[in-house]
Amino acid sequence: MTDLRHRGTAENELQQQQSDDKGSEKEGGSDGETKPDPGVPEVPVSTDDTPEVLNKALSGLSSRWKNWWVRGILTLAMISFFFFIIYMGPIVLMMIVLCVQIKCFQEIITIGYSVYHSYHLPWFRTLSWYFLLCVNYFFYGETVTDYFFTLVQREEPLRILSKYHRFISFALYLTGFCMFVLSLVKKHYRLQFYMFGWTHVTLLIVVTQSHLIIHNLFEGMIWFIVPISCVICNDIMAYMFGFFFGRTPLIKLSPKKTWEGFIGGFFATVVFGILLSYVMAGYQYFVCPVEFNNDSNRFTVDCEPSELFVLQDYGMPAMLESLTGWTTVRLYPFQIHSIALSAFASIMGPFGGFFASGFKRAFKIKDFADTIPGHGGIMDRFDCQYLMATFVNVYIASFIRGPNPAKVVQQLLALRLDQQLVIFNSLKTHLTERGLLQVGEEAA
Repeated sequence: MTDLRHRGTAENELQQQQSDDKGSEKEGGSDGETKPDPGVPEVPVSTDDTPEVLNKALSGLSSRWKNWWVRGILTLAMISFFFFIIYMGPIVLMMIVLCVQIKCFQEIITIGYSVYHSYHLPWFRTLSWYFLLCVNYFFYGETVTDYFFTLVQREEPLRILSKYHRFISFALYLTGFCMFVLSLVKKHYRLQFYMFGWTHVTLLIVVTQSHLIIHNLFEGMIWFIVPISCVICNDIMAYMFGFFFGRTPLIKLSPKKTWEGFIGGFFATVVFGILLSYVMAGYQYFVCPVEFNNDSNRFTVDCEPSELFVLQDYGMPAMLESLTGWTTVRLYPFQIHSIALSAFASIMGPFGGFFASGFKRAFKIKDFADTIPGHGGIMDRFDCQYLMATFVNVYIASFIRGPNPAKVVQQLLALRLDQQLVIFNSLKTHLTERGLLQVGEEAA
């Protein structure tokens, strides 16, 4: 990460930024005409992080084709690793999501630290990681309480932590807040509050979204795999179409993105989503909700598949019927939902990448890091995934999932015995009045 050399105080930096902004307005405000901001570094000279074995094998190719092969080989390696962790099961998937979250947070925070390193802001990195710990404690504690309720109730320490979880989380955050206030230093207030906001926005983008990814996973691995695979497919196919057919620039933030790649990636991703959904919907391992078995103390994915994953006949639209000659088509209902998922991955997902491109251009850096040769950092590969995770979670809550009986039972068991008895009698009376439950004497 580039180390920045600031020359003045925070006030001088602000005045210089305002001066540059005014100059940009006079020049028309376009990217090509704005003056370079002296408060941020120039784009660093890119280093060749390609493995030596690939450098030797591709030494005779032009830089364009060399980059194509490097990206392609590393992409295949990452896809193979993705298949491997799916095979390892939900626990490994959740651990990988946590590791990716921590790495993405580290890459963004390191940029912030590099930008203002010369000011030696006290406690910045320590407080950033402390807030990450607090937010993860809150979110993962909520997840444990929701999905491991019986296990939590069996263990006295866990039961206490679960009961006062939100209060403990708030106390931890309040401690960090007080530490931040005590760390404020004269002449650097503005920058310190800037970095305080930087940390919290990073937490909002990274930690919250990774938490939603894990929630999607518990709904069934298909809700985790299909959206992520659609984003990966769109990224690959948009690159392929753009590489071979791209002529028309799509957006100034990413000059290499083209309309040809965008449109080609859209149609390829929709087809891919329908086919992948058809394959996965036939396996219980992918479609069953991930649940914790209290008897075996392990996760299980065994269930009777819901209607979403049962083949049904659908009538063909008149136009398609005239073209294909088919009157009906046999599909899983989930495949229809997969069209919405793949369409979002193709149309809105890239905006996560555009957002990341704008962020990198604001600080004149090429990539978030150099973790993956030819691809940049982990955040460079997952910038679209976080936007997708939120959409999937909202989509499930809006169109798929109804009230969760297991969660209602958990809440009832947390009540006092007299409160449970009142609810039991009310429910019994309601069911009896509707004829769903016989009176005790008639049942006898």
